[in-house]
Amino acid sequence: MDYIFLIVLLVAMILMMVFQTRKAKKQQAERQSFWKNLDAGTEVITIGGVIGKVVEVDEEYDEIVIDSEGSILRFSSKAISREYIRPAYVSDDDVDENGNPLVKDGEHDADGPKEITTEVDESATDADGDEVDVEETETKSTKSPYDED
Repeated sequence: MDYIFLIVLLVAMILMMVFQTRKAKKQQAERQSFWKNLDAGTEVITIGGVIGKVVEVDEEYDEIVIDSEGSILRFSSKAISREYIRPAYVSDDDVDENGNPLVKDGEHDADGPKEITTEVDESATDADGDEVDVEETETKSTKSPYDED
């Protein structure tokens, strides 16, 4: 019984090592591909946090020249972490306390709640087939919390 447990544990450890090795090789191949395909004009960030645009790629010496706000810097291509994608900026005035966008004056949300009106037909028949006058009119209204009162 103890041998079965040890065999299962050993097989599980070997499987974990194989999957981790495959994942590491895949990530390394992606990084190699990224470094090979860097072109001038690509905005990148280095492992040190320097953000700039690639000016020149020197494949002979495995170096990359970056322009960071007027400063020309030369790095090893291995120092490039990833392509830099500038995050979108949203002002605190444009969102509520939960981070949801506010509806500006004059804007109406196309998918937002609409006012619903339901009217009942004025004439109806009862179970005997006699006409009965109905005077009730029902109106339901749903307003958005962003609508002004």
